[in-house]
Amino acid sequence: MPSIAEEKGGAMRWMPAFVTLSAIWGASFALIKVAVDAGVPPLWVAFWRCLFGALALLAVCALRREPLPRDRAVWGHALVVAALLNAVPFALLAYGETLVSSVLAGVWNATTPLTTLVFVLLMVPQERPTARRLLGLLVGFAGALVVLAAGPGAGGGPVEGSLACLAATACYGAGFAYTRRFYSGREGSAAALSAVQIVCATAELAVVTPLAGGGPSWPGVPAAGALVLLGAVGTGLAYILNLRVIRSAGSTIASTVTYVTPVWSTLLGTVLLAEPLGWTTVAGGVLVVAGVLLSRTRGGAAAAAVTRR
Repeated sequence: MPSIAEEKGGAMRWMPAFVTLSAIWGASFALIKVAVDAGVPPLWVAFWRCLFGALALLAVCALRREPLPRDRAVWGHALVVAALLNAVPFALLAYGETLVSSVLAGVWNATTPLTTLVFVLLMVPQERPTARRLLGLLVGFAGALVVLAAGPGAGGGPVEGSLACLAATACYGAGFAYTRRFYSGREGSAAALSAVQIVCATAELAVVTPLAGGGPSWPGVPAAGALVLLGAVGTGLAYILNLRVIRSAGSTIASTVTYVTPVWSTLLGTVLLAEPLGWTTVAGGVLVVAGVLLSRTRGGAAAAAVTRR
């Protein structure tokens, strides 16, 4: 497994992982939709996703003989990262997709770089707001309002579904910034740190889910297969790739994977699930991506890189 120093490099080092990650996470919205449409409660979708992800990551660590970190600080930070990047947003997204289409959920996910920028500006002293970044946030916000205008016929559904998805992206934004500053630079391989993170998320959900989500819920074969893929690949393999990209390129660039994922989620949602695609969703998505691109500055990646500790 490459060391932290070995994982740092140019775009040619992290770009393949970035593209693969976008495809995996783009497909996750369709997989979530299959599970919730089969009647699996949102909290149980989040729990099974984390459980299968943790098992996959632990298996990778065992095969590579990579021990899990024993430092209490690592596990303490992992509990925070797990809540922000896994337990809470996974449940929110699953709940959101009980009300809106997977296509719209994927478009909402594209706002993550904007929420990440907000938290990076708050948490990282080296990052400074610029006129271009503020304009990008305003354009992205305008895009969010357009997306909210999507009616039920365009897969919009009740507004609380969109708000749940948007709340999940806010969690992701805080999680990306926190991971970069306090977690991704810790000693240990990407697989080991990812395993610790998802194990913590599984433990958090194991406590909450039976109390708030009722008894265990396990669907039929198609939805069960979706949950296994969602966990083992969408959470297991994906989080190894995600941590590598954060280490190599910074949290700001890593979070921009989410404006590629709507391409995949839209394709899969419309083709495989026959979900509607309204003009407001497309127009709003374009504005959100435009806002993300405007908020990027030439120094953004370099500034993000200094947040590693």
